Amino acid sequence: MSALIIILHIIVCLFLILVVLLQSGKAADLAGAFGGGGSQTAFGGRGRASLLSKLTTASAILFMLTSLGLWIVSGKNTSSVVGGEKAPAAATVPAAKPGDKSTATNPAAKPAAQPEQKPATPAPASPAPAEKK
Repeated sequence: MSALIIILHIIVCLFLILVVLLQSGKAADLAGAFGGGGSQTAFGGRGRASLLSKLTTASAILFMLTSLGLWIVSGKNTSSVVGGEKAPAAATVPAAKPGDKSTATNPAAKPAAQPEQKPATPAPASPAPAEKK
């Protein structure tokens, strides 16, 4: 199914390029080279749609449909590279209580270093410097 849509898409692309290149521009005559459009409207007279403009419209619609079809087909067969993999387990180390002997056998389970607590002792009062006279 996908190969058929790809082949049709390539054919439509080439046909669209060919049809667009075969069309002549709106101001392809000599007056268009000097700014004249032959009409007072902004884009020139509308007139009847030629065979090439109808083919351009049809091929543009086919191009959009085949592009949409390729997008839909490509989404159905997609699988992730890591789809079947399990997430790695987080390495959690339980906090050890102080004095627990499990830290001696398991160096990875060392408790966090706690700051030393000093007893609050008042600093000795220093004598006031003698004033000179």
